[in-house]
Amino acid sequence: MKENKALMILVAGPYRSGTNDDPALIHANVKAMTDTALELYRMGHMPVLGEWFALPLIEAAGSKRTGDAIFNEIFHPIAVRLIDHCDAVLRIGGASAGADEMVNTGKAKGKIIFFDKTDIPVIKP
Repeated sequence: MKENKALMILVAGPYRSGTNDDPALIHANVKAMTDTALELYRMGHMPVLGEWFALPLIEAAGSKRTGDAIFNEIFHPIAVRLIDHCDAVLRIGGASAGADEMVNTGKAKGKIIFFDKTDIPVIKP
């Protein structure tokens, strides 16, 4: 990896895992990913979350609840597609089959996989 190249990095962490679909716990998971994205941005990279793409589309498509057919049609598949446009995946947080899927998909697509943000170089503008 070139040390001076800004990377587009998908932040992959738990969304629903361990929440029993409690909105407050889901919000805390999204906040953890968003806070990490902000750190990556300040390091000179372009962070993205699949949630940023999926959630507005899920709402527009008429989903009535987390985990319904519309949610499942869009939520993970959009993140998998997003990996095609990313240089890397950063896995954060605890147990999550979905986040693990993003890591495995990233590996299969030849993307850089990070498990610790301290392994990501700071880019000087």
